[in-house]
Amino acid sequence: MYNVEQLHRDPSLSTIRTQGDASNASHWCFMHAQQAFSEAGYRPCFSPRLLRELRLFAQETINTIKSDVEADPAQISHIVLASDAHVFNLGGDLQLFSHLIRERDREGLMRYATECVDSIHLLHTRLHPSAHTVALVQGDALGGGFELALACQTIVAESGVQMGFPEVLFGLFPGMGAYSLLSRRVSPKLAEQMMLNGVMYSSDQLHRMGIVDVLVPKGEGARAVHEVIRQNRRIATARLALHRVRDAVNPVSLDELARITEIWVDTALQLTDKQLRVMERLVRAQLRRPEAVLENVSAV
Repeated sequence: MYNVEQLHRDPSLSTIRTQGDASNASHWCFMHAQQAFSEAGYRPCFSPRLLRELRLFAQETINTIKSDVEADPAQISHIVLASDAHVFNLGGDLQLFSHLIRERDREGLMRYATECVDSIHLLHTRLHPSAHTVALVQGDALGGGFELALACQTIVAESGVQMGFPEVLFGLFPGMGAYSLLSRRVSPKLAEQMMLNGVMYSSDQLHRMGIVDVLVPKGEGARAVHEVIRQNRRIATARLALHRVRDAVNPVSLDELARITEIWVDTALQLTDKQLRVMERLVRAQLRRPEAVLENVSAV
C-alpha cells in the first residue's frame, strides 16, 4: 500500500492537484485538476495560470527534497507529472498565441515562451541533483505537452496514447525544447522529421523508437511508475551518478533553449491570417472536447 498524502489544500491552486508519498520520497503533480474543469472555457493546455502553479509546485518540491537530503544524503527523490484529465496536455495556449500575434505583441509572446522554457529546463535538470523526474502519460500529449514529457528522465506511457507536434499545420514549430530534447533520444534527422510532418504517433510506436521508456496497458501507468521508483531506489547511487554523466555528455543549457525560443517568437509573428484561423479552429476543438483536437489535426 502506498502512503500517499495530499500536499496542497490551498484553494488558489486550482489547476493542479499534488500528492506526496513519504515512504518512497515521491512528489506527484496532476495537471488539470477537477476543480479547473468545472470552470467554463477551461482547456487542458499550458495556460499562464497552469504554468504559474507548476512553478509553485516545483519550488515547494525543491524545498522538501533539500530537507530530505539533509536527513539522508543517499536518498533519491522522484517527481512525477501526470494529469487528472483524459489528456496529458494539449500544449501551448493557442488562444493566447492568436491574440498576441494579432496584436503584434512580441514582448508578450516572449514572456510566455520564456516562462515555458524556464519550466522545461528546470524539469530537465530534475529540480534537484538528488531527484529523478517521471512523466506519466495516460492521455494524449500534443506540442508542448509532448515537450514536457520529453523533459523528464523517464517517460511511462499507457498503450494507445497519441503524441506529436501539430504546430506545423499552422506554420509554426514546437519551440519550447522539442529539438533539444528529442534529438537526445533519437537522431537529429528523425527529430526534425517528427517536428515537421505533423504526424501523431502512438505510444506503442514511440516505445519502439526508444522515446517512451516504459509502455504498459491502459490503466497500469501508476503501477508502472511505482515500479520505476522502486527500481531506482535500489540503485540510487548509480542512478544519480548516471544523471551527472548524462548532463556532462548531452547537456541542455537554458541559453540553448532561449535562443530557439527567440526563433519561435519571430516565426510566430510571421503567421498569416489563414494560418491563425487554423490555430483558432484548434482552440474551438479544445473547448468542445480534447479528443476533437486530433480529429481537427487530421482534417487540416
